Amino acid sequence: MARTSSTPGKTQSINFYRFDGVFCLVDLPGFGYAKVGKTASRKWSRLIEQYFRVRSTIRLVIHLVDSRRGPTELDLQLEEWLNELRMPRLIVATKADKLSGNEKAVQQRVISAAFHGEPVILASAVTGIGCKELWNRVVEAARSR
Repeated sequence: MARTSSTPGKTQSINFYRFDGVFCLVDLPGFGYAKVGKTASRKWSRLIEQYFRVRSTIRLVIHLVDSRRGPTELDLQLEEWLNELRMPRLIVATKADKLSGNEKAVQQRVISAAFHGEPVILASAVTGIGCKELWNRVVEAARSR
């Protein structure tokens, strides 16, 4: 089980979750929200950048975006950076349970457009929407070699 908090920016370490010895999910800190000073924020950014540059086994980066707010400037910078590194990624719009049916469709289009037409999975840990599709994509990526 992953530790969560209602306060953004609580993850301040890299957490590894191994699944049946087959693959690992790695939870990286969301440096856009971290409640740390500029020096610590730059340190985390460098740490995360180095992590991506030296890991040839990364199969998929799951980029979480709050569906209620859409992509931030940091989200767009991350997209650009992941493109430079040629990292495969999946964009997941979280907290979809907080949106009405119409808002879901609108936000999915807005977020996809912000990421140059990339597909977006709407997901909610509360209701489970999108979770099966997300898990299927993770397993599919883990099997690709």
